[in-house]
Amino acid sequence: MTAVTASSTRRRRPNGLPAEVTSFVGRRHEVAAARQALSESRSVTLTGAGGVGKTRLALRVGEEVARAFRDGVWLVELAALDGPGLLAQTVVEALEIRGSSASEPLRVLTDHLHDKQALLILDNCEHLVKECAVLVERLLRAAPEVRVLATSRQALGIAGEQALTVPTLPLPADGEPRESLDTLLRSDAVRLFAERARAVLPTFTVTEENRDVVAAICRHVDGLPLAIELAAARLRALSAQQILDLLDDRFRLLTAGSPAVLPRHQTLRALIDWSHALCSEQERLLWERAAVFTDGFALPSAEEVCAGPGIARGDVVDLVIGLVDKSILIREEHQQDVRYRMLDTIRQYGRDRLAASGQEDTLRRRHRDHYRALAARVRSELFGPAQVACFTRLHLEHANLRAALEYSFGEHAEHGEHGEHGDPDDIAAGIEMATDLLYHWITSYYLGEGRRWLDQGLATYTEPDEIRARALWANSWLAIIQADMPAATTMLKESRGIGERLQDESILGYAALFSGMVAMSDGRAETAVKLYEDALARHADTQDPVGRTLSLIRLSLAHSFLGNSSLAISLAEDCIAVCDAHDEGWHRAYTSMALGVEEWRRDNVERATELEKQSLRFNGSLGDALGSGVNLEVLAWIAADQKRYRRAARLLGCLMTVWRSVGAPLSGYGHLAGYHDDCEARTRKALGEPAFTAAVRRGARLSYDEALAYGLEEDRPAEEEPAEPAPLTRRETEIARLVAQGMTNKEIAASLVIAQRTAEGHIEHILTKLGFNSRSQIAVWVGEQARASSEA
Repeated sequence: MTAVTASSTRRRRPNGLPAEVTSFVGRRHEVAAARQALSESRSVTLTGAGGVGKTRLALRVGEEVARAFRDGVWLVELAALDGPGLLAQTVVEALEIRGSSASEPLRVLTDHLHDKQALLILDNCEHLVKECAVLVERLLRAAPEVRVLATSRQALGIAGEQALTVPTLPLPADGEPRESLDTLLRSDAVRLFAERARAVLPTFTVTEENRDVVAAICRHVDGLPLAIELAAARLRALSAQQILDLLDDRFRLLTAGSPAVLPRHQTLRALIDWSHALCSEQERLLWERAAVFTDGFALPSAEEVCAGPGIARGDVVDLVIGLVDKSILIREEHQQDVRYRMLDTIRQYGRDRLAASGQEDTLRRRHRDHYRALAARVRSELFGPAQVACFTRLHLEHANLRAALEYSFGEHAEHGEHGEHGDPDDIAAGIEMATDLLYHWITSYYLGEGRRWLDQGLATYTEPDEIRARALWANSWLAIIQADMPAATTMLKESRGIGERLQDESILGYAALFSGMVAMSDGRAETAVKLYEDALARHADTQDPVGRTLSLIRLSLAHSFLGNSSLAISLAEDCIAVCDAHDEGWHRAYTSMALGVEEWRRDNVERATELEKQSLRFNGSLGDALGSGVNLEVLAWIAADQKRYRRAARLLGCLMTVWRSVGAPLSGYGHLAGYHDDCEARTRKALGEPAFTAAVRRGARLSYDEALAYGLEEDRPAEEEPAEPAPLTRRETEIARLVAQGMTNKEIAASLVIAQRTAEGHIEHILTKLGFNSRSQIAVWVGEQARASSEA
């Protein structure tokens, strides 16, 4: 059931599902049926009318079956997608896969999920049925332990799919004899109305006096959850009898629609029409204009985009309050910010009204210009105390940023009134915006998407000017992180050529900087140093602190690699001084990482550990997996040097998860790979293969947040090694020991007085849990466990 009064539905739980912010009413039969279907089929689709509660049912089912999926249950919200182009990318982002791979999103998905045991909830597939069907079939073929629970107004139509129709809520009985009040209150539709009514009117209760009116309201809206919730919300201003009277009038007016349309669809339309009629003219106008936002907006954005003819800027705040009161807008808390969101059905209603008004293109352009300005403002404030707030804001606005880029590069730009090549101004705005968002792409899940936007812009915008040159060097950085060096080299060559023609020191500085990264990845450290020094000089001339710090970080790492220790430290300290002068955090965290590498090389282990943990805290708070991964790498090397081999192995296991999410090990820092290999070899030798494998596996089981916490060691003293939990049950341990004694399955069964098939099942579970494929590996593991116990 869709909630219309909520503080925030965006708080994520560790399993990838949003927290429930209102009670879940009824649906016991539907939940049981869906769970049964998931146990029988890998693809289950919940179908039904809009507003019937498909999403809420899917989320409840996901919560109840979560324990059965080792790698989590993940919600993928598709309602905000206007077309199929970003379908796979949206799934990548929902699964929090850091898209640093140069592969297509669908390949990234299949590579990530091929060995996962996970449930994907694809929500609102109805406008992308064919594309979702293709996606699901590909995923299920590639990932044998993945299951998909979809919600859609129609089935996907793929082989093996089980489609379950989600009905409206059971209604209270009508007629004589009247059921008792207790029986009435057990009706799901009445319970839902009563609970949502108390959310807006705490004193409300269903009594003998109002029971008939409440029951009639539920019947009039056909038990449709969204309609019940919207009707209950009207109790802020109306009595239950007034609500019933208005519903009577409205539904009587609108039941003469097309006979091809389901009655409950007519009912929902009638209820939204009625909500629209309750609004003032200005509120209706704001509703239409605010529908241009995707996945919510902040008040300043509404003032900027929605003010205009009919709405003064100063009136927007009162109109927003009015729409919140009428449950058209949902208020959500995001740290210190408040945002507003529409249910998708209500937003689509507003978009239809906006299109009918002839103002849709005007509002979409205004929306694009607003977010283009936001991207430019964030770029200008990138190096300073507002940095983290800016990154957080962009993350919240990602869906709107995407919509703005779609407007610039989409059908409007390509086939609009300006001819087949589109409006050059729109395309230029799009590529400038995608370039300004460079740090948004790098510090979030969206690196792969950023690369695609810039690729699209560069393919369309061919003017050899500053705009193209900036986009080229920005995109080259994304390509370097994706280990796509040929593409990066080609883009940097063109960017450098434009910079030379324009005599633009900034362009030449960034071209030199990223060319140095390419050289470093190719093993040409001396060449890289010269390029970094050239970049540093040019950025000093242009007084660009961003370019200067990036050059200093890379120059420090290069001199560290070459063994020029004093110079490496001096450069890093210079960089920290620049960052501190501007109260800047992100580049400082990377500088601390670089300085930590050199301090580790100098055997200053305590100082190196302090620097890496300091950097990790910042990168972790920002969600920067690339930076966090390098920090965890250095901490693993330190642990091996301290002979804390079990910790080193677990950190190497953590890194398997982190680097998989980024796309490649040590993306952009490939020259450090030798240190990783040395750490792994020493740790493996010290622990022995079975113990090393077990420790790595344990680290790999940690979630991203758990991996960061383990790296920081903030939950236990640094010298303490936590005890290994037993990976096997008591019975499995007993059987493993019998395997180690050389017993056959038949002998084990006879010894324990169990069926041979049962013994075989236990041994299969043991092999799976330990990641082994032979009985001899079990025997070695048992021996290692015995030795570890005796040493303890």
